[in-house]
Amino acid sequence: MKQIKNLILDMDGVLWRGETPIPGLVDFFATLHRLNINFVLATNNATKTAVMYTKKLARFGVKIPPRKILTSAEMTAAYLSEQYQPGTAVYVVGEQGLQDALTAHNFRIITPQEAKDGANASLVVAGFTRNVTYPELAMGSLLVHKGARFIGTNPDPSFPSEIGPLPGAGALQAVIATATGVAPTIIGKPAPIIFRQALKRLGSSTADTAMVGDRLATDIKGGSDAGLFTILLLSGISTRKDIEQIDIQPDYVFQDINDLAAALVKKDESFPPLYHD
Repeated sequence: MKQIKNLILDMDGVLWRGETPIPGLVDFFATLHRLNINFVLATNNATKTAVMYTKKLARFGVKIPPRKILTSAEMTAAYLSEQYQPGTAVYVVGEQGLQDALTAHNFRIITPQEAKDGANASLVVAGFTRNVTYPELAMGSLLVHKGARFIGTNPDPSFPSEIGPLPGAGALQAVIATATGVAPTIIGKPAPIIFRQALKRLGSSTADTAMVGDRLATDIKGGSDAGLFTILLLSGISTRKDIEQIDIQPDYVFQDINDLAAALVKKDESFPPLYHD
């Protein structure tokens, strides 16, 4: 067993559900600091920027600087800025975090009304939003029909809330994809972009880094494809039944961050067996 010295931590379903932190959140990060385990946070959620997540974590009693947080919103904006000129018109289906990230990279946001009035856009970028309307999806579909490139911040069909899984970015992208017959180019997990950036910020290698997430199809598949150790937590979307039914297998399974912290504390012992309770 190779020693794990660095963690890439998902957030939704791992650190919290909606606006409710997982019990033991403060102690979990205290344990990482005590054990000198380096980490970055990497989320597919595109509703916030890193600065916004820093503020959210602070409300939960945890201080983490923006440089240790990667979001699919900022990864999407950075990726597209390498391919398109400043001022490129982009139509956004998403919340303020995604719009702010694109604006910060000098993209020009086209509104649904502007699209209805005949404005064109080079890009249609769709992420998660809790406030989507039919006209917003309809204008996004129209622009893709007219030739705009379709980008998805992440493919998550659902997201973990306090009351259970609710429709996510992938569900919204599916509306546009179904209407146009065009599948989006995906930027977030399981695509490799966010994993490469996470390793760069950690200054680590795949040999000593683990991806910790709650979703087999994105966190675990993406981490495995990137050559990382993978740790599934059962506090979010994926379940033990999913592990038995899906051909994506994590290296380790724990109930939540408390069980993971307890395993990490056992410095002189190997990790517990797969599917540890």
